[in-house]
Amino acid sequence: MTNAIYAIFWLGILIILGDWRNWRRYYPTILFFMLGDFIYMYLLSDHYPMWKYVPSSADREIGITNTHISFSIMLLKYPATVLAYLAHFPRQGLFMKWFYYLAWVMIYYINETIDWHFHLIKYYNGWNIGWSVLFNAVMFFILKVHFHRPLLAWIFSAVFIVFLWNTFDVPSKVFR
Repeated sequence: MTNAIYAIFWLGILIILGDWRNWRRYYPTILFFMLGDFIYMYLLSDHYPMWKYVPSSADREIGITNTHISFSIMLLKYPATVLAYLAHFPRQGLFMKWFYYLAWVMIYYINETIDWHFHLIKYYNGWNIGWSVLFNAVMFFILKVHFHRPLLAWIFSAVFIVFLWNTFDVPSKVFR
């Protein structure tokens, strides 16, 4: 049930704010965004998670798992985010650019706070909402960079991943 509510919300963002008519322009950045989550899921989700989604009781009754929720986020929330965030990013005015960027970080913070409040997300291994805010701030910056300079975004991502890897002392056992 909760997944359906989120799906409707992000579908609304996609339809109302997303530049879905020009989706091909944003496609590489959407794939980049999804790949990051796939890497997290493959390496960490089962062996050393930072967070996991917890299905609501109604969702559990129909067999929804953390993996289903993660895939639904990748398939709907991420494209909606990229198509809306990048399409409307202000072209001028440093204040407006910062305000817009921080508004998107806040949208993700509010989304996760709701999940946390209703026990739809659980943190592990030292991760918390503060780390999520930092992660989202870096993520939205890197998404913007990727749209214009993909190679630079890959470099920034690698540096941030190494920082997180060391900060959270991720064990080598995740490479299976």
